[in-house]
Amino acid sequence: MADYDLAIIGGGLNGVGLARDAAGRGLRVILIEQGDLGGAASSATPRLIHGDLSVLERRGFRRVRRALAERRTWLRIAPHLVRPMSFVIPAHADERPPWLLRAGLYVYDVLANRGGLPQSTTLDITHHPVGNALKRPLGIAFEYADCIADDSRLVVLTALDAAEHGATIRTGARCARADRTDIWRLALVDRGHRRVITARALANATGGWTSLVAETVLRQPLPAMAAVQMSQIVVPRLFESDNVYVFQNNDGRLIFASPFERDFTLVGTVTHDFTGDPAVVAIPGADVSYLCEAVSRYFRERVAPTDVVRTVSGVNLTLAAARRRDVATLFHVRRRKAPLLTMFGGDVTTSRLRAERAVTRLAPFYPMSRPWTSDAALPGGDFAWDRFETEVDLARHRWRFLSEPQARRLVAAYGTRLPDVLGEAKTREELGSAFGPELTGAEVRYLMAREWARFPDDILWRRSKLGLTMPAADRDALAAFMADLARTS
Repeated sequence: MADYDLAIIGGGLNGVGLARDAAGRGLRVILIEQGDLGGAASSATPRLIHGDLSVLERRGFRRVRRALAERRTWLRIAPHLVRPMSFVIPAHADERPPWLLRAGLYVYDVLANRGGLPQSTTLDITHHPVGNALKRPLGIAFEYADCIADDSRLVVLTALDAAEHGATIRTGARCARADRTDIWRLALVDRGHRRVITARALANATGGWTSLVAETVLRQPLPAMAAVQMSQIVVPRLFESDNVYVFQNNDGRLIFASPFERDFTLVGTVTHDFTGDPAVVAIPGADVSYLCEAVSRYFRERVAPTDVVRTVSGVNLTLAAARRRDVATLFHVRRRKAPLLTMFGGDVTTSRLRAERAVTRLAPFYPMSRPWTSDAALPGGDFAWDRFETEVDLARHRWRFLSEPQARRLVAAYGTRLPDVLGEAKTREELGSAFGPELTGAEVRYLMAREWARFPDDILWRRSKLGLTMPAADRDALAAFMADLARTS
C-alpha cells in the first residue's frame, strides 16, 4: 500500500489548493516544497480578486462570469484576506470612449449578479475625493466594485487548512527523483535527510519550474510551454482615498494603482515572455520606467524610477500553443501507470475552482467525498465579509494596547484566529521581544510553530509585508531570535 494517495510537488497557490481540496475529501496528501510556501509567483500577483475587465474586452464572458462567481466565494470563505474595494477608471479623451466603458461595466454588473457589492456608477471627479490626486482636466470617472487580496497569506492559510484536514506539509524538502509504475516512488531530500515515499498519484505544481521538473525529475516531458513574467512596483503612497485606480495607458493596457500596506502604492502589471531561471527573475529597468510613466500620466505627483522602494516579479507558464491563462491543468493517465496531474499558470481568482476540478479528475481512481471548499472558511475567516470593521473593534477592545492600524493589520492576517497569536496578553510587553513597531516575539513564535516560517524573509515578505518598514537593526535582531528559536525547538 502506498504511503499517500496524492503527492504534490510545489507549494504555490496551485499546490496548496490541491492539498486543501484533496485532504478535505479524505485523501492522504503530502505537499513537498523546496523553499517557502508561496515563495515565487504566488507572492508576485497583482493582488486582485476580480473578473478582469481586459478579459471582458476580449469577449471572454463565460470566463468573467466564472471569476466573478469565485469572487463571491472568496468573500465568503476568506473575508480577512479578501476585501471589497472601489475601483475607479478615469475617462481619458485619447483612450476608450466613455460610452464604451459604461457599456462594459454594465455587462460586468450583469455577469457579477452583484453578490452584495454595489453596481457601477459615474463620478464627477472634479468634485469628488478620488479626483484630488489626479491631474486636470479629467472630468468623469467610472466606479465599480471588485476585491483586493493578500496573495501570500492566501497561500499560507490554504496550506494551514490543508494541514488541519490531515495533509502533511513539508517545506525545505526537494523531490530529487520520481519513478512511475503503478504507484509513484519519490526520492526526497528533506532538510538534509534522504528518504523515499510512495503515492498513488502525483501532482506537479511547481510554477515556473513545471517543465524543468517534468523533464528532469519526473522524466515525463510536457507539451511546449511558454514562460511569462509579470511585474509590479511599490512606491510611496500616491493618494489618500481608499480605492484602486484603473488607468488606461496609451498602448491600450490597463494599469492598476492599489493601496498597499497603509503607506505605499502597488502599481502594475507588466507581462512579457521570459527566458532563464525562474529563481532569478527581476523587472527590467524599461518596465519600471513604463509603469512610472503610465501612472504619471494621471497623477499630479510625478512618479520616477528613483521613487520605487521595491519591485515584485514572478514567472509562470502557459501552453505555448494556447497562450490562455485558463488552460492550466493537464491530466496524464496510462494503463498500469499511476496518474500524473500537472497544474501551471492560472490566476488567483479562480485558483480554488481549478484545484477542485483537478482533484475531481482523480475521483475514478479512489473514493472521495464531494467538493467542499466553496463553503468552508479558511482559518480565521469564519465571519461575514461586511463585519471586518467589527472584528477590528473587537480586537481593540480585547487587547487595548493595540493601535487602530496594528489591530487592522493583525485582523487582516489572522481573522478570528488572532487569540492564538496574542493569547491573554494585557500589555505589549507580555508579547515578548519587539522588532520594529509592529512585530512581536509572540507573533514570530506563532508563525514558526504554526505557519512554517523558517527565515526572516518568510515573515517580512510573505507572512506579512513588514519588510517595507522594518529598520536593518531590527531585521538583524529578528534573524538572531529566529535562529535561537530554531535551535531550541
